[in-house]
Amino acid sequence: QVQLVESGGGLVQAGGSLRLSCAPNRPIFGRNTMAWYRQAPGKEREFVAHITTEGATNYAEFVTGRFTISRDNNRMMYLQMNSLKPDDTAVYYCKLEVARGPNFWGQGIQVTVSS
Repeated sequence: QVQLVESGGGLVQAGGSLRLSCAPNRPIFGRNTMAWYRQAPGKEREFVAHITTEGATNYAEFVTGRFTISRDNNRMMYLQMNSLKPDDTAVYYCKLEVARGPNFWGQGIQVTVSS
């Protein structure tokens, strides 16, 4: 069983930056994809970005150019968020997708952007 713990959230003014981290409780081996999702109040959870073990990345259109996803091989994953907007306010979730295996979610972390 893999546990994922997010950190780095908080309150920031519009235009500011935050860096989220996702820490698995053990090294992750084999092909996998790590991703960030978010869920704003009253809305469905939505995809933000993902990164594969090969380093390939994909972003939701609404964050392209502002957010950068990265990972430390088989451990930490990060989301650098710049030029934050009030619409980015949400609970951000880390997800691990193991190739031909289960998915794991973190418990989520709040990001609040004030105008």
